[in-house]
Amino acid sequence: MNDDPLTARIEELESRLMHQEAAIEELTRSLLSQEQLLTSQLQTIERLEAQLHSLADPHTLAPGEEAPPPHY
Repeated sequence: MNDDPLTARIEELESRLMHQEAAIEELTRSLLSQEQLLTSQLQTIERLEAQLHSLADPHTLAPGEEAPPPHY
């Protein structure tokens, strides 16, 4: 390694930059993976909600629309 302090500083900065670029790339891959997982989970939830609504009795009222029980 050269004894020039400026060269040493530049080499240190280049090394840090390489590590930061690698870390950013890893974070990007992780974020993309999480986004794909979230999209898949949202699709599953929507599909399950549709199945739940199709199974619901159309004559049943929503909890807020039902009359109170007789003892009230």
